[in-house]
Amino acid sequence: MSLIRWPALLKILGYFVLALGASLAFPLLCGLLMVDEGIQPLAITLAVTLLSGGALASRFHREQHEFNHREGILLVILTWLAAGLIGALPFYLSSHFHSFTDAFFESISGFTTTGATVLSDIEAVPGSLLLWRSLTHWLGGMGIILLGIAILPLVGTGGMELYRAEFSGSRSEKLTPRIAETALALWKIYGALTLAGFVCLVIVGMSPFEAICHTFSTLGTGGFSTRNASIESFNSPTIEVVLIVFMLLAGVNFTQHYRLFVERRPKRFTRDRELRLYLLLTLGATLAVASTLLFDSVPALTSLRHALFQVVSILTTTGFSSANFENWAPFAQLILLALMFAGGCTGSTAGGLKISRIDLLLRVVMREFRKMVERRGVFAIHSNGRAVSEQTIQSLLNLVYISFLINFAACLLLTAFGVDVLTAIAAVAASMFNIGPGLGGVGPADNYGHLPMTVKWILAVCMLAGRLEFYALLVVCFPIFWKK
Repeated sequence: MSLIRWPALLKILGYFVLALGASLAFPLLCGLLMVDEGIQPLAITLAVTLLSGGALASRFHREQHEFNHREGILLVILTWLAAGLIGALPFYLSSHFHSFTDAFFESISGFTTTGATVLSDIEAVPGSLLLWRSLTHWLGGMGIILLGIAILPLVGTGGMELYRAEFSGSRSEKLTPRIAETALALWKIYGALTLAGFVCLVIVGMSPFEAICHTFSTLGTGGFSTRNASIESFNSPTIEVVLIVFMLLAGVNFTQHYRLFVERRPKRFTRDRELRLYLLLTLGATLAVASTLLFDSVPALTSLRHALFQVVSILTTTGFSSANFENWAPFAQLILLALMFAGGCTGSTAGGLKISRIDLLLRVVMREFRKMVERRGVFAIHSNGRAVSEQTIQSLLNLVYISFLINFAACLLLTAFGVDVLTAIAAVAASMFNIGPGLGGVGPADNYGHLPMTVKWILAVCMLAGRLEFYALLVVCFPIFWKK
């Protein structure tokens, strides 16, 4: 028997491609209503995906088996690559992207909810393509795989191994006994928050088109905007307040949303340690940045407004900008750079290392200090009333080590291709932890279009590695993965 059962993998991949192709119908319909030049690229992509996905699904429709963990990991990677290629096709067929590299970079940036763009004039792009661009955030935010595992039982394949492969770097919690019910429950919450965000943005003055685009980007914590100057161009405190609220909600563990909105257990929601630390970090960073702006003679309310927006935007890895923070003091910029590594809560649509992991890492360090003083003591680490196993701690240390090793290696590669040190560090961090805008040559007022082609591919790999939390993408590079 073959180590990897390719026919069954290709069958499921076909169903993914069909589902992703069907999502193209929404921006295509909007393009028909707006009568813009994005109609043809979207229509061609829709036809290609339906034909290719249908061909794979029908060719291998008799294949049926439960995936093992190895096949689940491989399917996760194939699905993300397929999403990147499909998402790139409408961009490549339009006249607004200069090469396939640019189109793929924009697509993988969308699906991984990074929000890094190669576009210098976003407002010149047809509305239907901008809508597709934001929709990739929304689809990638909750996870393309999470959508897929809901339909796997319908085609005769269980989804548990795929679920584990998607969340390889963190503890996955099933909210319901069946994995498909878990996926459906999460998508209902995601959909409800999306609808609420859209309605609120329309109420505070956005047009319906811009409201739906920014809602997709906000709930997916991606950051693609319809305007060159991002949220700064609206110059509206009320719009910023709405976006702050929904960015914060998107950065919360969706398990906690389930506890609050479905189980109606607000006490368990508010007692969650990670949630408290998430809000505390937001408050502390906001006050620190605001005080820096105040020191530079910016009015108090303006300082608090821009500090809160940028802290929430960077911490949740959304990447919207209400001001050009490259003009801020180095202290404020360094705080924002540190927040890029932190990220939101585990189980949210945000990127980064996640708050719970940083908390656990600090507890491990404190335990080592205690061991130095009390050498005979045995100290267990607890989180939310549960003892954390040594295996979990070791996995965390491995994840942190791998993430910083890849980060350093990618920075070296970028500098080898002529990128300056600040831009290299910021671009890699912003890509790997799915932020989007960084500092230096990729700041909030800049874009990634000027970078060399090879650098864009390196950053695209960083985006994918960060979205899959490193393990799933790295393990296939080792020969042991392919051995029996």
